[in-house]
Amino acid sequence: MKKNYKKNKNLIRCKKLLKEKEQEIEFLKSELERKSTEIEVISQISKAIISGQSIDEILDGIVKLVGEKMNKKICSIMMLDEEKQELVIKATQSLSEEYKKKPNIKVGQGISGLAVKEKTPQMVLDITKDPRYAYPEIAKKVGIVSMLAVPMLIKDKVIGVINVYTSEKHKFTDEEIKVLQTIANQSAVCIENAKLFETTLKVKEELETRKLVERAKGILMKEKNLSEDEAYRIIQKKSMDMRKSMKEIAQAIIISDEIKNSKETHWSVSEK
Repeated sequence: MKKNYKKNKNLIRCKKLLKEKEQEIEFLKSELERKSTEIEVISQISKAIISGQSIDEILDGIVKLVGEKMNKKICSIMMLDEEKQELVIKATQSLSEEYKKKPNIKVGQGISGLAVKEKTPQMVLDITKDPRYAYPEIAKKVGIVSMLAVPMLIKDKVIGVINVYTSEKHKFTDEEIKVLQTIANQSAVCIENAKLFETTLKVKEELETRKLVERAKGILMKEKNLSEDEAYRIIQKKSMDMRKSMKEIAQAIIISDEIKNSKETHWSVSEK
Protein backbone atom coordinates (compact mmCIF):
# COMPACT_ATOMS: atom_id res chain seq x y z
CA MET A 1 0.00 0.00 0.00
CA LYS A 2 2.79 2.36 0.94
CA LYS A 3 4.59 1.42 -2.25
CA ASN A 4 1.55 2.19 -4.41
CA TYR A 5 1.05 5.55 -2.71
CA LYS A 6 4.70 6.47 -3.39
CA LYS A 7 4.37 5.29 -6.97
CA ASN A 8 1.22 7.39 -7.52
CA LYS A 9 2.86 10.41 -5.92
CA ASN A 10 5.85 10.11 -8.29
CA LEU A 11 3.48 9.70 -11.23
CA ILE A 12 1.56 12.85 -10.26
CA ARG A 13 4.84 14.76 -9.91
CA CYS A 14 6.01 13.51 -13.32
CA LYS A 15 2.74 14.58 -14.93
CA LYS A 16 3.02 17.98 -13.31
CA LEU A 17 6.61 18.38 -14.53
CA LEU A 18 5.59 17.23 -17.99
CA LYS A 19 2.75 19.76 -18.08
CA GLU A 20 5.11 22.53 -16.95
CA LYS A 21 7.59 21.57 -19.67
CA GLU A 22 4.82 21.56 -22.28
CA GLN A 23 3.74 25.03 -21.15
CA GLU A 24 7.34 26.20 -21.26
CA ILE A 25 7.74 24.80 -24.79
CA GLU A 26 4.51 26.52 -25.88
CA PHE A 27 5.71 29.80 -24.40
CA LEU A 28 9.10 29.49 -26.12
CA LYS A 29 7.37 28.60 -29.37
CA SER A 30 5.12 31.65 -29.05
CA GLU A 31 8.11 33.88 -28.26
CA LEU A 32 10.02 32.48 -31.24
CA GLU A 33 7.10 33.19 -33.56
CA ARG A 34 6.77 36.72 -32.17
CA LYS A 35 10.51 37.39 -32.60
CA SER A 36 10.38 35.97 -36.12
CA THR A 37 7.48 38.31 -36.97
CA GLU A 38 9.27 41.33 -35.52
CA ILE A 39 12.43 40.53 -37.49
CA GLU A 40 10.34 40.12 -40.65
CA VAL A 41 8.71 43.55 -40.17
CA ILE A 42 12.09 45.25 -39.57
CA SER A 43 13.58 43.40 -42.54
CA GLN A 44 10.72 44.49 -44.85
CA ILE A 45 11.15 48.12 -43.79
CA SER A 46 14.92 47.88 -44.35
CA LYS A 47 14.27 46.65 -47.89
CA ALA A 48 11.99 49.63 -48.49
CA ILE A 49 14.95 51.96 -47.77
CA ILE A 50 16.56 51.01 -51.09
CA SER A 51 13.38 50.19 -53.01
CA GLY A 52 12.87 53.56 -54.68
CA GLN A 53 9.19 53.58 -53.64
CA SER A 54 7.31 56.84 -53.16
CA ILE A 55 6.75 58.18 -49.63
CA ASP A 56 3.03 57.34 -49.77
CA GLU A 57 3.78 53.74 -50.80
CA ILE A 58 6.31 53.37 -47.98
CA LEU A 59 3.91 54.77 -45.36
CA ASP A 60 1.06 52.51 -46.49
CA GLY A 61 3.40 49.52 -46.44
CA ILE A 62 4.58 50.26 -42.89
CA VAL A 63 1.11 50.59 -41.34
CA LYS A 64 -0.07 47.39 -43.05
CA LEU A 65 3.02 45.48 -41.91
CA VAL A 66 2.79 46.64 -38.31
CA GLY A 67 -1.00 46.27 -38.10
CA GLU A 68 -1.20 42.81 -39.65
CA LYS A 69 2.04 41.17 -38.55
CA MET A 70 2.00 42.51 -35.00
CA ASN A 71 -1.72 41.89 -34.56
CA LYS A 72 -2.78 45.46 -33.76
CA LYS A 73 -6.32 46.75 -34.28
CA ILE A 74 -5.09 50.02 -35.83
CA CYS A 75 -1.69 51.35 -36.82
CA SER A 76 -1.30 54.91 -38.05
CA ILE A 77 1.55 57.22 -39.00
CA MET A 78 1.35 60.95 -38.36
CA MET A 79 4.00 63.15 -39.97
CA LEU A 80 5.23 66.39 -38.46
CA ASP A 81 4.46 69.65 -40.26
CA GLU A 82 7.41 71.65 -38.91
CA GLU A 83 6.04 75.01 -40.01
CA LYS A 84 2.66 74.58 -38.29
CA GLN A 85 4.04 72.33 -35.54
CA GLU A 86 1.21 69.91 -36.17
CA LEU A 87 0.93 66.16 -36.65
CA VAL A 88 -1.02 65.05 -39.73
CA ILE A 89 -2.33 61.52 -40.37
CA LYS A 90 -0.59 60.31 -43.51
CA ALA A 91 -1.31 56.58 -43.42
CA THR A 92 -3.52 54.10 -41.57
CA GLN A 93 -5.01 50.70 -42.26
CA SER A 94 -8.15 51.70 -40.31
CA LEU A 95 -11.36 51.43 -42.31
CA SER A 96 -13.05 54.12 -40.18
CA GLU A 97 -13.54 57.38 -42.08
CA GLU A 98 -14.01 59.19 -38.75
CA TYR A 99 -10.58 58.04 -37.59
CA LYS A 100 -8.95 58.95 -40.93
CA LYS A 101 -10.45 62.45 -40.84
CA LYS A 102 -9.42 63.29 -37.28
CA PRO A 103 -8.16 66.91 -37.04
CA ASN A 104 -4.42 67.58 -36.89
CA ILE A 105 -2.79 67.47 -33.45
CA LYS A 106 -0.50 70.18 -32.13
CA VAL A 107 2.93 69.13 -30.85
CA GLY A 108 2.63 68.66 -27.09
CA GLN A 109 -1.11 67.98 -27.22
CA GLY A 110 -2.72 64.55 -26.97
CA ILE A 111 -0.79 61.31 -26.64
CA SER A 112 0.88 61.53 -30.07
CA GLY A 113 1.77 65.20 -29.60
CA LEU A 114 3.34 64.40 -26.24
CA ALA A 115 5.40 61.55 -27.73
CA VAL A 116 6.82 64.00 -30.29
CA LYS A 117 7.46 66.78 -27.77
CA GLU A 118 9.11 64.50 -25.19
CA LYS A 119 10.79 62.31 -27.87
CA THR A 120 9.81 59.25 -25.85
CA PRO A 121 7.12 56.54 -26.23
CA GLN A 122 3.78 57.23 -24.55
CA MET A 123 1.49 54.41 -23.44
CA VAL A 124 -2.17 54.60 -22.35
CA LEU A 125 -4.09 51.63 -20.95
CA ASP A 126 -7.54 53.03 -21.80
CA ILE A 127 -7.82 56.01 -24.17
CA THR A 128 -11.59 56.18 -23.69
CA LYS A 129 -10.96 57.32 -20.10
CA ASP A 130 -7.71 59.26 -20.44
CA PRO A 131 -8.39 63.06 -20.56
CA ARG A 132 -5.30 63.59 -22.71
CA TYR A 133 -6.83 61.65 -25.61
CA ALA A 134 -8.84 64.13 -27.65
CA TYR A 135 -11.28 61.77 -29.40
CA PRO A 136 -12.68 59.20 -26.92
CA GLU A 137 -16.00 58.96 -28.82
CA ILE A 138 -14.21 57.94 -32.03
CA ALA A 139 -12.19 55.41 -30.02
CA LYS A 140 -15.42 53.87 -28.66
CA LYS A 141 -17.01 53.71 -32.13
CA VAL A 142 -13.92 52.17 -33.73
CA GLY A 143 -13.42 49.79 -30.81
CA ILE A 144 -9.91 50.71 -29.66
CA VAL A 145 -8.77 50.78 -26.03
CA SER A 146 -5.02 50.73 -25.36
CA MET A 147 -2.53 52.89 -27.25
CA LEU A 148 1.20 53.19 -27.76
CA ALA A 149 2.65 56.26 -29.51
CA VAL A 150 6.31 56.08 -30.53
CA PRO A 151 8.27 59.02 -32.02
CA MET A 152 10.01 58.51 -35.36
CA LEU A 153 13.57 59.65 -34.73
CA ILE A 154 16.62 60.29 -36.87
CA LYS A 155 19.39 60.97 -34.38
CA ASP A 156 17.68 63.66 -32.26
CA LYS A 157 15.25 64.89 -34.91
CA VAL A 158 11.56 63.86 -34.79
CA ILE A 159 9.80 63.57 -38.15
CA GLY A 160 6.56 61.94 -36.99
CA VAL A 161 4.98 59.30 -34.78
CA ILE A 162 3.72 55.72 -35.12
CA ASN A 163 0.55 54.96 -33.17
CA VAL A 164 -0.68 51.43 -32.46
CA TYR A 165 -3.99 50.54 -30.81
CA THR A 166 -5.46 47.33 -29.41
CA SER A 167 -9.12 46.28 -29.20
CA GLU A 168 -8.74 45.17 -25.56
CA LYS A 169 -6.85 46.55 -22.58
CA HIS A 170 -3.18 45.77 -23.05
CA LYS A 171 -0.13 46.83 -21.09
CA PHE A 172 2.66 47.13 -23.63
CA THR A 173 5.81 45.41 -22.43
CA ASP A 174 9.28 46.97 -22.51
CA GLU A 175 10.12 44.51 -25.28
CA GLU A 176 7.13 45.61 -27.40
CA ILE A 177 8.04 49.27 -26.89
CA LYS A 178 11.68 48.64 -27.89
CA VAL A 179 10.63 46.75 -31.01
CA LEU A 180 8.18 49.47 -32.10
CA GLN A 181 10.82 52.14 -31.44
CA THR A 182 13.24 50.22 -33.69
CA ILE A 183 10.55 50.01 -36.39
CA ALA A 184 9.78 53.74 -35.98
CA ASN A 185 13.45 54.71 -36.33
CA GLN A 186 13.92 52.41 -39.34
CA SER A 187 10.81 53.94 -40.89
CA ALA A 188 12.16 57.46 -40.28
CA VAL A 189 15.36 56.63 -42.18
CA CYS A 190 13.30 55.08 -44.96
CA ILE A 191 11.07 58.15 -45.28
CA GLU A 192 14.00 60.60 -45.24
CA ASN A 193 15.72 58.57 -47.98
CA ALA A 194 12.54 58.65 -50.06
CA LYS A 195 12.27 62.44 -49.56
CA LEU A 196 15.89 62.88 -50.66
CA PHE A 197 15.29 60.67 -53.70
CA GLU A 198 12.15 62.63 -54.68
CA THR A 199 13.99 65.95 -54.24
CA THR A 200 16.84 64.70 -56.44
CA LEU A 201 14.38 63.62 -59.13
CA LYS A 202 12.60 66.98 -58.91
CA VAL A 203 15.86 68.92 -59.32
CA LYS A 204 16.83 66.69 -62.25
CA GLU A 205 13.43 67.23 -63.86
CA GLU A 206 13.64 71.02 -63.37
CA LEU A 207 17.13 71.10 -64.91
CA GLU A 208 15.99 69.07 -67.91
CA THR A 209 12.93 71.33 -68.36
CA ARG A 210 15.12 74.44 -68.18
CA LYS A 211 17.46 73.07 -70.89
CA LEU A 212 14.55 72.21 -73.20
CA VAL A 213 12.85 75.60 -72.66
CA GLU A 214 16.16 77.40 -73.39
CA ARG A 215 16.53 75.41 -76.62
CA ALA A 216 12.91 76.07 -77.63
CA LYS A 217 13.34 79.81 -76.89
CA GLY A 218 16.38 79.87 -79.19
CA ILE A 219 14.36 78.31 -82.01
CA LEU A 220 11.51 80.83 -81.64
CA MET A 221 13.90 83.77 -81.39
CA LYS A 222 15.62 82.74 -84.61
CA GLU A 223 12.48 81.85 -86.57
CA LYS A 224 10.26 84.74 -85.50
CA ASN A 225 12.91 87.35 -84.69
CA LEU A 226 11.76 87.60 -81.08
CA SER A 227 13.45 88.72 -77.90
CA GLU A 228 14.21 86.15 -75.19
CA ASP A 229 11.32 87.41 -73.02
CA GLU A 230 8.88 87.30 -75.93
CA ALA A 231 9.87 83.74 -76.81
CA TYR A 232 9.49 82.67 -73.19
CA ARG A 233 6.02 84.27 -72.93
CA ILE A 234 4.86 82.39 -76.04
CA ILE A 235 5.94 79.06 -74.53
CA GLN A 236 4.32 80.00 -71.21
CA LYS A 237 1.01 81.03 -72.88
CA LYS A 238 0.89 77.83 -74.95
CA SER A 239 1.45 75.86 -71.76
CA MET A 240 -1.48 77.57 -70.03
CA ASP A 241 -3.82 77.47 -73.04
CA MET A 242 -3.18 73.80 -73.82
CA ARG A 243 -2.92 72.78 -70.14
CA LYS A 244 0.38 71.11 -70.77
CA SER A 245 3.70 71.55 -68.99
CA MET A 246 6.37 73.95 -70.22
CA LYS A 247 8.54 70.89 -70.86
CA GLU A 248 5.95 69.33 -73.18
CA ILE A 249 5.51 72.58 -75.15
CA ALA A 250 9.29 73.01 -75.46
CA GLN A 251 9.65 69.41 -76.67
CA ALA A 252 6.93 69.97 -79.30
CA ILE A 253 8.73 73.11 -80.60
CA ILE A 254 12.06 71.24 -80.77
CA ILE A 255 10.52 68.21 -82.55
CA SER A 256 8.74 70.50 -85.02
CA ASP A 257 12.04 72.29 -85.76
CA GLU A 258 13.88 68.98 -86.21
CA ILE A 259 11.22 67.74 -88.67
CA LYS A 260 11.41 71.01 -90.59
CA ASN A 261 15.23 70.88 -90.77
CA SER A 262 15.06 67.22 -91.82
CA LYS A 263 12.73 68.10 -94.72
CA GLU A 264 14.94 70.99 -95.80
CA THR A 265 18.00 68.73 -95.79
CA HIS A 266 16.08 66.10 -97.80
CA TRP A 267 15.02 68.63 -100.48
CA SER A 268 18.51 70.08 -100.60
CA VAL A 269 20.02 66.64 -101.23
CA SER A 270 17.32 65.83 -103.84
CA GLU A 271 18.04 69.01 -105.78
CA LYS A 272 21.72 68.08 -106.00
